[in-house]
Amino acid sequence: MPTVELPDLDLCYERSGSGRRLLFLNGSGATLESSALLIKVFTDRFDVAAHDQRGMGRTSIPPGPYTMARYAADAVGLLDHLGWDTCRVVGVSFGGMVAQELACTHPERVERLGLACTSPGGAGGSSYPLHELAGLAPEARAAVGATLLDTRFTPEWLADHPGDARLVTLMAGRGGTRSPEQERGAAEQLEARRRHDVTDRLGGISCPTLVACGRYDGIAPQSNSEAIAARIPHAELRTYEGGHAFFVQDPAALPEILDFLDVVS
Repeated sequence: MPTVELPDLDLCYERSGSGRRLLFLNGSGATLESSALLIKVFTDRFDVAAHDQRGMGRTSIPPGPYTMARYAADAVGLLDHLGWDTCRVVGVSFGGMVAQELACTHPERVERLGLACTSPGGAGGSSYPLHELAGLAPEARAAVGATLLDTRFTPEWLADHPGDARLVTLMAGRGGTRSPEQERGAAEQLEARRRHDVTDRLGGISCPTLVACGRYDGIAPQSNSEAIAARIPHAELRTYEGGHAFFVQDPAALPEILDFLDVVS
């Protein structure tokens, strides 16, 4: 797997597919390995670059603190390495936060922007403080995690909807087992996420933007996506039937996101 040497870390990335250039940015705790199936959807239509963000997967785990500006700079470092002056960008959850920071800081690099199940922070609304889950007992953490994934996912709902119960199990198992050093990287990522706030800078994003959200998202509520779309000039907001994983739950979601990103700007 190729690696980019940046000033303070070695960034591991993958590039696959063909078509228009697309940078894919992963969510909290996600890696290239855990997101492989989702990334594959985009490689069927695009020349996709995706990476393990600092502190995650096979990318190195430098000393903290990490910042959203640093995560965006890592993405720019990858683009520079690939020779991509511009590209389309899609960010999921935490990746959507990085994508916002990237588009605010380097608007000239982003041709089209897709933001999925994410938040602007600050006055526009923050995502659920996932760092607080660490203090919960395993059973309580699992119960909270289910309703964060989708606010309908109570024990009673899941008992009556086995497909949704399987989704909860699938999402809960994505993290795998981490070493103490990997746990530190994940904690640094959550701390950067906690401090994310681009609300007052979103007006500087100049590219066509799609903001996509799930109606029952307990991590990044619909109101947060509404706040993003209201602040980015000419942004389009689309709400889907589902929660934080609406792109799996609503069959219309991914085709529409792909079509938006593939439009000639």
